[in-house]
Amino acid sequence: MGIGSWPRPRWMLQAMHEHVEGRLPDADFEATGDDAVRLAVAAQLRSGVDVVTDGEQRRDNYASFVGGRLDNCQLIPLTDLLPLVDDPEKFQAELQALDVPASEVRHPALFGPLGRSRPLAGHEHAFVRALTDKPVKVALPGPYLLSRLMWLECVSDRVYRSREHLAEDVVRVLREELHCLLAAGVALVQLDEPVLAEVVFTGAKNTRSFMCGALSEKGDAVRELEFARGLVNQVVAGLPRARLGLHVCRGNWTRNEEAALAGDYRPLVSLLASLDVGTLFLELCTPRAGELDVLADLPPHVRVGVGVVNQKHERVEPVAEIAERARRAVKVFGPDRVLLTPDCGFATFADNPVASARVAEAKLRAIAETAELVRRG
Repeated sequence: MGIGSWPRPRWMLQAMHEHVEGRLPDADFEATGDDAVRLAVAAQLRSGVDVVTDGEQRRDNYASFVGGRLDNCQLIPLTDLLPLVDDPEKFQAELQALDVPASEVRHPALFGPLGRSRPLAGHEHAFVRALTDKPVKVALPGPYLLSRLMWLECVSDRVYRSREHLAEDVVRVLREELHCLLAAGVALVQLDEPVLAEVVFTGAKNTRSFMCGALSEKGDAVRELEFARGLVNQVVAGLPRARLGLHVCRGNWTRNEEAALAGDYRPLVSLLASLDVGTLFLELCTPRAGELDVLADLPPHVRVGVGVVNQKHERVEPVAEIAERARRAVKVFGPDRVLLTPDCGFATFADNPVASARVAEAKLRAIAETAELVRRG
């Protein structure tokens, strides 16, 4: 299966911008989104995947889209938020060094108490279910990511006294959404928490970074990981573990591998082992992710979605090469625990996809062919 996002057609990107700017009515935007989802799902079905997503076609990016769905939230261009940082010129230079298209990225800002009077993704799932009988996965930004994403000094602190206070409402709205999605028949809900990698791989304490959209400051790594553990487990408490997953990567806003974070999973293994989810979707194809063996001691009940192709590269990996990675994963985890995926989504940020639709489909087809090959032994 894919991780979530799929490259949007140019006309979908245009509709997205016009909708955010108030020039395209909701009904017209949804109709355009339906057409884009039809194409994304058809491509996944042609590739032979076992599980489909809607390609996140209606989302400006994997996390900030909630700013257009939650109450008292608004999407604001990242460039408009630069004055909030201590040194705007330095931060803008850092964004350029990271290859972040700041003028094209929008960030959610809170102007009142967080509320969920409409679904975040329920409408997306309902439409996909009308297109296929295949199991459907829905990705949502995780609670730690959202608590970082939405906590902006001089904005959110007018509503919430602390990031921890904001996180209480983040947990509440995500639990509401999870209950609705699972009741509607979603096969798997994936919580995206790539910023966990930023906590352990950037080194400096109390620094601010863009890392996959998280503009706010972070604290000490040990405290941050414990905070993240508590939030994720609160969100999924009492829900069926087998239908819950979590995704971690090291950044997917650019094709430039040197701009993304690097480091193996060793600093995160303890946290990952303690989360009450049934599947971990992990970036593992890129050399930046380190060795697979580091994860050998994950609990035996946890399935591992193993990244076996690099979505950032134009080159479509041969089946024989992917099969070698798959067999290595089976050797470490056992055949019943391994799922095959790309390292991350193909278009995490709508305006800055890391792959074309053609390449994305070819990579998924190679994964599906590999799965059949490995199943046959």
